[in-house]
Amino acid sequence: MEGENETLTTDFILSGLFPNMKYVSILIYIIILIYLAAVTGNIILFFLIWIDMRLHTPMYFLLSQLSFIDLALISSTVPKMMINFFSGRKDITRLACGIQIFFFFTLGGAECILLTLMAYDRYVAVCNPLRYVVIMNHRVCLQMTIVSWIGGILASTAHTFYTMNLPICGSREIHHFFCEMPAIMKISCKDTSTYELVVLVMGIAFIIVPFGLIMASYTFIFLVVLHIKSSHGRNKALATCSSHLTVVSFYLGPCVYMYMTPGFSHTPEQEQAVSVFCTVLTPMLNPLIYSLRNKDVVRAFQKVLRKHPVSKQNT
Repeated sequence: MEGENETLTTDFILSGLFPNMKYVSILIYIIILIYLAAVTGNIILFFLIWIDMRLHTPMYFLLSQLSFIDLALISSTVPKMMINFFSGRKDITRLACGIQIFFFFTLGGAECILLTLMAYDRYVAVCNPLRYVVIMNHRVCLQMTIVSWIGGILASTAHTFYTMNLPICGSREIHHFFCEMPAIMKISCKDTSTYELVVLVMGIAFIIVPFGLIMASYTFIFLVVLHIKSSHGRNKALATCSSHLTVVSFYLGPCVYMYMTPGFSHTPEQEQAVSVFCTVLTPMLNPLIYSLRNKDVVRAFQKVLRKHPVSKQNT
């Protein structure tokens, strides 16, 4: 009991990103570049959506929320990892660890719900275009955003409360580069098998159900697209849908591996690799996927460049 009480008040130790890797410093610098690219890309996309009137539509409003979530998600893990690496320190306070878990699950849960609602937006746009403006009005978009955040916060509160009250009787070293729930559960001296079932149920609610709803939406969309006679109309519908489907596969795929399979089947290296993909690569790829494959965003960006004073001086 004394050991448990002591561990509830002491700090944790983060082993860092692939501690046994020989040239990990090279990977750290690559991640820093990815982080800067992700921050820049999401800020630019968010900025373009809010200043260009042509992008003031439900689809782009939801996309701006996705950019904000991605920006916050990558910023909840990478800065602390960089600070620890360059300072040579590996400690993290229990409070900071709890805050990191809370924001990670809040943002992750909100993104799962938001991706599902974005699929519904595409379903209405393609399958019921005449009523799109009525169904997807500004109030509904705000409600979708609020539901996403509330769902993420509720799930995150439960996960954070349980994880931060786990007794750590032995080593306080978390084999990860940030405070991740499965990694903390592995160093706990308490039997977590019952809670792993809870995690499985939560995974079904936040991963499998959203994925099923997204697939159902796109099944109806593709059935409608097949009956569109205009090749231009088909290509336009498929372009917006393919971008969203790519983002969904990049995000939900690794989540299935992490939270829908037994924890003992994952090695620390595998968990870190999946986390890097979800929390570092995906936030960088999302704005690129939506920008490079979206003519409206490209036009908005070109419009800003033409109005920029430096551009005018160069011309």
